[in-house]
Amino acid sequence: MAKTSKKQVTAKLQAERRAENLLMRLLAVPGPSGDERAVVKFISKELQKAGVPAKAISLDDAHHQSKLGGKIGNLVVKLPGTVRGPRRMLSAHMDTVPICQGARPVREGRRIDSADEHTGLGGDDRCGCGVVLSTAIEILRGDLPHPPLTFLWTVQEEVGLHGARNVKLGMLGKPKLAFNFDGSHAQRLIIGATGGYRMKIIVKGVASHAGGHPERGVSAVSIAALAISDLVSKGWHGLIEKGKNRGTSNVGVIQGGQATNVVTDHVELRAEARSHDPKFRMRIVKEIEKAFQRAARKVRNTDRETGSVMFEGQIDYEAFQLAKNEPCLLAAKAAVKAEELEADLAIANGGLDANWLSARGIPTVSLGCGQNDIHTIDEWVNLDEYALACRVALRLATTT
Repeated sequence: MAKTSKKQVTAKLQAERRAENLLMRLLAVPGPSGDERAVVKFISKELQKAGVPAKAISLDDAHHQSKLGGKIGNLVVKLPGTVRGPRRMLSAHMDTVPICQGARPVREGRRIDSADEHTGLGGDDRCGCGVVLSTAIEILRGDLPHPPLTFLWTVQEEVGLHGARNVKLGMLGKPKLAFNFDGSHAQRLIIGATGGYRMKIIVKGVASHAGGHPERGVSAVSIAALAISDLVSKGWHGLIEKGKNRGTSNVGVIQGGQATNVVTDHVELRAEARSHDPKFRMRIVKEIEKAFQRAARKVRNTDRETGSVMFEGQIDYEAFQLAKNEPCLLAAKAAVKAEELEADLAIANGGLDANWLSARGIPTVSLGCGQNDIHTIDEWVNLDEYALACRVALRLATTT
C-alpha cells in the first residue's frame, strides 16, 4: 500500500473540516416536507460558488405530481465527465420531520447535537445532503477527474418518498450506478428495504348530547378504540409475526371530536402496514380493515343504529433487494474496502428513496452518513461516520 504523504493528510483534514462546517450550516436551514425551498436555495448557492453554472442547476415538478402538493421540486445537477465511464448518481433527501423545525445545531467534540432539548436535529437527512454537496464541491475545487455525474436532492421523502417517486427520469441522464446517502454507519450498505402501505380510515358515528342522551349516540371514538384494541389483542398491531411471515403496522394519527359533551360522530385515523412480502403486507391491511368493520357493527345506540367505516390507501413504496453482482453494490463495497473497512450489508425495515429509484429502473444502494436516534429530540450526528461517508462518496464519484 502506498505511503500517505504529509501533504495528502493535511489536504484530507482540510476537506473534512470544510464538509463538517457545511453540515453545521445545513442543519440550521429549515426544510419541512413540502417546503424545501430554503434548502434548495442554500445548496444552489454553494454549488454556484464552487463553479457550477446556474444553467446546470435544475428543478423538476415532482411536487405537482405529489398528492401532498408542495412548494418546490427535486434539485438536479449534472456534470459532464472528464474521463470516460458510466454515469454515476449520488442522492439524498432535503426534507426533515416536524420535530426538527427550529433546530439549532451545536458541536461538541466529534458529535453534533440540538441546542434545544425540545427539538430534533435533522441529521436525517441533512447529513446525506452534506455528503452529496461536499462531494460535488470537492470535485470542482480540486479539479478532480471523474466520469459523468448526476447529483440529486429529493423532496418529500419523509411523507411517502414522493420526490423519488415522481422525479423526472429524463433529467437524470440515465445513471448506471446510483448511491443514496441516508442512514447511520458509513460502511453499512442497505441493499434492500421493506414495502409500505399507508391508509386513511374514516369512522362515522351518530352525534348526540353526551350528558342528556348519550344512549342516542354512536361514538366514532369508541369504534376506533375497539378496533385498535382488537388489532393489538390479535397480534396485528406493532411487530407482527405469523408463522414465517413478518411485518409491522401502526395506527399513528387519530383526529376527531370538538367537545366532551358531544358524542363524537366523526374520527379520521392514519395507519400503515409494512412487510418485505407484498402478499403478507396486504394481509395486514385486510386485518386492519376487518377490525374496524367488526368494531363498527358492535357499537349501537338505543335505536339499533351503528356507525360505518371507509378506507383510502395506497402503496407508498414497494420492497426491493439488489442482486449481489449489481454494479452499484460492487462499487460501494470497493469504496468501503479502500477505507480499510469491510462493508456490512443490511436490509432496512423502513422506506428509502432507493425503493422508488430501484423500482423505476435505477438500482440504488444506500449508505449511512452519521445519523443517530432520528425522528427524536435525542437525535445526534457522529462526525467520524459523516467524514467517512464523505470520503467514500468522493471515491464513488471519482473512481472508474
